[in-house]
Amino acid sequence: MTALAVTCALLAAVLFAAAATRQHDEVAGLAVEGTPRLRTLARLLRSRAWWTGTSLATGGSLLHVVALSLAPLPVVQPLGVFSLVLTVVFTRRARDRRVLGAVVLVLLGVAGFVALAASTTTDPVVSWGTAESVAVAGFAVAVVVWFARASCAVLAGAAAVLFGLGSAVVHAAVTQPLTAALLLGAQALLLLGAGGVVLHRAYAAGHTAVVVGTTTVLDPLTAVAVAAVAYGEAPHLTAATAVLAAAAALVALAGVRVLAGALPRNPSPVKEIPVPSSGLRVLIGADTFPPNVNGASFFAERLARGLAGRGHDVHVVCPSAGGPSHTDERDGYTVHRVRSRAIPFHTDYRFCTPGGARKEVGPLLDRLRPDVVHVQAHFGVGRALLDAAAERELPGMATNHFMPDNLLGYTPFPRRVKDSIARWAWRDLVRVYRDARIVTTPTPRAAEVLAGIGLDRPVQVVSCGIDLAHYAAGGRRSDGPMSVLFVGRLDAEKNIDQLLRALAPLPHVRADLVGDGTRRRDLETLAVDLGITDRVTFHGFVPDAELVRRYAEADVFCMPGTAELQSLATMEAMAAGLPVVAADALALPHLVHHGGNGYLFEPGAITTISRWLAELAADPASRTRMGEASHAIVAGHDIDRALDAFEGQYRILLGLPEAAVASEPAVPQIA
Repeated sequence: MTALAVTCALLAAVLFAAAATRQHDEVAGLAVEGTPRLRTLARLLRSRAWWTGTSLATGGSLLHVVALSLAPLPVVQPLGVFSLVLTVVFTRRARDRRVLGAVVLVLLGVAGFVALAASTTTDPVVSWGTAESVAVAGFAVAVVVWFARASCAVLAGAAAVLFGLGSAVVHAAVTQPLTAALLLGAQALLLLGAGGVVLHRAYAAGHTAVVVGTTTVLDPLTAVAVAAVAYGEAPHLTAATAVLAAAAALVALAGVRVLAGALPRNPSPVKEIPVPSSGLRVLIGADTFPPNVNGASFFAERLARGLAGRGHDVHVVCPSAGGPSHTDERDGYTVHRVRSRAIPFHTDYRFCTPGGARKEVGPLLDRLRPDVVHVQAHFGVGRALLDAAAERELPGMATNHFMPDNLLGYTPFPRRVKDSIARWAWRDLVRVYRDARIVTTPTPRAAEVLAGIGLDRPVQVVSCGIDLAHYAAGGRRSDGPMSVLFVGRLDAEKNIDQLLRALAPLPHVRADLVGDGTRRRDLETLAVDLGITDRVTFHGFVPDAELVRRYAEADVFCMPGTAELQSLATMEAMAAGLPVVAADALALPHLVHHGGNGYLFEPGAITTISRWLAELAADPASRTRMGEASHAIVAGHDIDRALDAFEGQYRILLGLPEAAVASEPAVPQIA
C-alpha cells in the first residue's frame, strides 16, 4: 500500500507543479495587489489558463487524498517537494549544472527522508477530538491571515501551514466512521480552499521563487509535525534515525533553496490604467503605421484618430520606426512602438518578430486591459496581440489588408517560389485569425478571397473610409494637355510601367506620379526609353496639402495595380471628382463602374489603357460627368460611416445591445 501511496503522491506533485505554473502566471499578469477584489476574481473566472490550472490542482488534490488514505503523513507529505523540481523543469530553467545538482539533492534527500519515515512510523487511528483540534487551529490561522496585511513570504508560509493542516485533517478523516469522516472532510476542504485563496494573494504579492520555495518547505514540515506531535505516528523513532532523517531533510532543503532561486522572478506589479468613464478602450495592432506610406498604414492612423475624436481611449501598438521601444502621444491617442528590425530587402519598413512582440504586448495588455483588441495584419504585432488577447479572454478582431503581392514584389525570388510563399502565407493567416472573433475586410471581393483560402467564419465587409470633405476639389483647369494622375508606391504590383507605355502614343496627355518606391529608377529609365520624359513628372512623396492640390489639378486618375484590396488612393481621387481608369482586378471593379465613372481594362492591356485615355482627353464633358459619378459612388465610403460600422462591430464583439449598433451600412451595395 505504501508503494501505491508514493505513486499517487508523485503524480499529484506533477499536477500541482503544472497548476502552480499556470495559475501564478495568470494571477501575476493581472497585477493584483493585496486582497483579491471581485473584479479580479471575475477576470480569473474568464481565464482559460486559470481554469486549466484549477483543474490540474483539483486532480492533484484527489490523488493526494488517496495517498493520505494509504500511508502515514510523514511518508506522503514530503513527496510534495517534487512539485518544486517539476516547476523548475516546466519553466525551462533546469539547464545548468548548478540546477541539475540541486535536483539531485532534492531527490536524494526526500527519498532518504521518506524511506526512514516509512520504517519508523505506524498509522494509528486518530481520535475525533484530536483531528477537530487540528482543524480549529487551521481556521484560526486563516482568520488571522485574512485580516492581516502581510508580505509575500508570510502569505506563502500561511498557505503552506493551511495546506499541511488540511492534509492532516484529510488523513485523520479516512480513519473515522462515515459521519465523522464527512464532517472532517468538509472541514479539510475549507482549510485547503482557504490555503488556495491565501496562495493567490502570495502569487500577486511577490516572486515565484518565494511562493514555491516557502510552500514546498513548510507544507510537509507542518504535516510531519502534526503527525508526530498530535497523531503519534512515530513511536519507533530512535536518536540515530532522527539524526539521519534530519540530515536527509537538510540535503533536500539545500536543493530547494537552489531551485527556488532558479525560478523566474516576476516584474514588479504594474497598476492598471483606469478605464475611461465614457467610450471604449480600443487597442489597435498595426504592423505598419506612419511614417510608413501605404494604405494599411494610413487606415490604421485614420481609425485611431477617428475613434479618439469620438471619445474612445485609443492605443496603437506598432513597430518602432528606429529600433528601440518607446511611447508617443499624438492626435488624442497613444502609440506604443515595439522594438523592431529592418527588413533586408526594403529598408523603409521595419518588422517585429512574434516572440519579441509577445514579450512587450503581454504586459501592455495586462496594464491596459482594453475592451477590444483590433489588429490590422497577421504578422509579428498582429499575431502576438491576438494570441496574448485570447489567453487573457480579451475580445479580439482583425481587419485584413494583406495581399501576398504587396510584399513579395520586394523580393528577388522566382515566380514559382513566390507562389509557394504566398500559399504558405494564406495558410498562416487562417491559423492566426482563428483567435479573432470577428474578421473584416474592405470590399466584397476581398471577402471572397478570404473565403477562398478557407477562413472558417463569415467575413464582415467594412470600408476603410476616407474624409470626403478633405479631398473635395474646386474647378478643374481647362488649358494644356490632359493630366493623368497616379498616387501610390512605385512598386512592382502597381504596374506603373503599363501607364507609361500607354502614354507613349498620346502626345496630348501627360502623367503626374506621386509617391516613391523600389521601381522608381526603373520607371525613370523607361520614360527616357519611351521618349516621354517631357510629359512625365515624378513628384515623390509630397505633403498632404500638395497631395490634395494634385488631385484638384488632375483630369483623370489611373490605377493599374492588381493587388488592391480597396485602394484608398482611388477613393481619394473619386472624392476629388476624378474619372478613373483602372485594372479590372480585386477591389477596383467595386469602385469603378465601366462607362459610368470611368473605364476598366484587363491587366496588362496597354492598348486598351491608351484607348480610354484618348477618349477622355477628347471629351471634357464626359470627364466632368464621370467625375460627378465618382463623387456620388464614393459617398458611401465616408469616414464617419466607416467609424460607425467599426463601433458597431466592437459592440457586437462585447455583446452590447443591437440598438447601439450603427444601422447604416459601411459599404453601399454597388451594382
